[in-house]
Amino acid sequence: QVQLVESGGGLVQAGGSLRLSCAASGTIFSITAMGWYRHAPGKQRALFAAITGGGSTDYADSVKGRFTISRDNAKNTVYLQMNSLKPEDTAVYLCNAEVYGGLPYPTLSWGQGTQVTVSS
Repeated sequence: QVQLVESGGGLVQAGGSLRLSCAASGTIFSITAMGWYRHAPGKQRALFAAITGGGSTDYADSVKGRFTISRDNAKNTVYLQMNSLKPEDTAVYLCNAEVYGGLPYPTLSWGQGTQVTVSS
């Protein structure tokens, strides 16, 4: 069983920065894709940043140029550096990971989420 734990959320003023971390633990042979989602009030959960096992990244237009996703494979951790934060970035931020953990197929694991609130 694999667990993902996010950290680093909090309250920040508009224009500020936060760095989120998401660490995976458990039976892990390898992790392929990892991603960050966010769930804002009244909106659906949406993927906005993703990174492959080889380090290729992709971003939603709404965060491109402001957010950077990265990973440390040795630590089974994915990071999200968020700069120039806006009030509309306020949401619960969740990570997920495609994990090979002893089964002959990958499983998708989710973290519990961390709240990010950006004040104007």
